[in-house]
Amino acid sequence: MAEKEPDWQYGYGADGAALVRYERGEREGRPWADLLEVVDPRADLAAQVAYVRAEMAGWVVSGPVGLGQELVRQGASVLRHGHSMRRELTGAPPAGGWEAWAGTPLRDGFRAVPCDRPAAALVPASLAAFGPGHPDHRPEEHEDGRPAVRRLAELLAGEVIGPLLPSSALVVDEADRVAAGAVLTDWNGQPWIASVFRDPALGYPGLGRDLLRRVVGAVALAGRTEIGLAVTEGNTARRLYEEMGFTVAGTSLTVVVP
Repeated sequence: MAEKEPDWQYGYGADGAALVRYERGEREGRPWADLLEVVDPRADLAAQVAYVRAEMAGWVVSGPVGLGQELVRQGASVLRHGHSMRRELTGAPPAGGWEAWAGTPLRDGFRAVPCDRPAAALVPASLAAFGPGHPDHRPEEHEDGRPAVRRLAELLAGEVIGPLLPSSALVVDEADRVAAGAVLTDWNGQPWIASVFRDPALGYPGLGRDLLRRVVGAVALAGRTEIGLAVTEGNTARRLYEEMGFTVAGTSLTVVVP
């Protein structure tokens, strides 16, 4: 399935010309201007910042790094500095082909199962994967796990980044505890790795790589031509993604506008 064009919303300057465009959504309980980009080549950074501060006060805005940095200098708070990455699935299959990746074996004591368990079953491993010091650590979720359950429940229900794909998978141990997971969604027509995690205490080194190979291989065998993900700046997992053939397609800074 081809990637669907975003449903663009436009913001207009004082002269009536379109200044920016973005995809409207919701994030952190706030209006969200995602994929924001400038469409008026005459607009300098000061004009862009002035528009966002005047028209999007209280919003979450994801856009160019330079714009986000200037907003931060003027009081905005950073939610995420991230990179979108893509992996072509048609012209560069791995050694052994996609069948080999889809059938990547797991170590003894672990097995892959469908991603059909309630969010609460995924939360312990997800929280363990993003502990203190990790770029995606959320202190409030470690203090009270209920927000993590809500966040994962919304993701699994297709309310955040599109409907869940059947290529999603969990890895469980001999006690049937979730040790790792890869949640894939259909985001605007493109397969998207919305969340991937591994509990260091339950899994084994290399489990994340094994699981990712399985789900990416499954997506390729399903006939999809490309898969994407987002990685936060400073996350060492980026090296793994690059080893697997993912390349950076874009960079954005997500901020909460004061």
